[in-house]
Amino acid sequence: MNAFNFMPEGWEKETVSLAKEEAKQMMEKGEILQGIVEKCDEHGNLQVNLGEGILGVIPREEVEAINLGQDGLPKENLCTGKVHKYVQFKIKDIGENQIPVLSRKEVQKEALTHVKQDLEIGQRVNGIVKNITPYGAFIEIGGGVVGLVHIEDLSVARIKTPFERIKIGQKLNFVVKSIDREQGKFSLSYKENFGTWEENAKKFEVGKTVKGIIRETEKNRNGIFVELTPNLVGMAEYQEGLTYGEPVQVAIKKIDYEKKKIKLIITSSN
Repeated sequence: MNAFNFMPEGWEKETVSLAKEEAKQMMEKGEILQGIVEKCDEHGNLQVNLGEGILGVIPREEVEAINLGQDGLPKENLCTGKVHKYVQFKIKDIGENQIPVLSRKEVQKEALTHVKQDLEIGQRVNGIVKNITPYGAFIEIGGGVVGLVHIEDLSVARIKTPFERIKIGQKLNFVVKSIDREQGKFSLSYKENFGTWEENAKKFEVGKTVKGIIRETEKNRNGIFVELTPNLVGMAEYQEGLTYGEPVQVAIKKIDYEKKKIKLIITSSN
């Protein structure tokens, strides 16, 4: 599948450079732009740095299309939470004193339309890690539209926290796992970026000694699981004293492509 590129290349790297004479052309084309929020005023309006000393304004009613209060407007703390952060927007109008009036809401509506109509399971999307919880991470794909990556979809090797794979602010590629078109919600997966079991297994040879990371140490299991790569785990015989996340040296004893299993021997721990 082709990548879903609603969020353009360069997102969260540079602000848009917008000369005043260009604003009308940008508005007519309906281009999606981005800039840093400099200030949230007492009315909940956002002032956005457009570059070259130009400020644009996102009126409070144009800040958000999803998380609205009973009055139909975004809550005040949502506006203040955008200060010093990048936002995407379209130019809605050229206001008084030639100040561009911007709309983040229009971008968000467009992104939601893409999710409801165009997004497909298995499609790749660009996204930014916005928040991390014990059970997964929330990924923005553009315009404030966010999907969830469950912790089990971050890698085949079991991890205790998403922080072991990703961090807030990273721009990464994800695969769409499920879509609720009616609600405009979707879930994502990250582990496809690490390759298939076969692709990873071919990087290793029987008899070689390599580095690994201890992932499960319960004695009631058949052994200890050792991560060789995020999408490749082997099993070694149980040993006392090893802890989760501990780096070890392991020898490759056997690679079974039919059963997709790798047997290991722990030679030393660090």
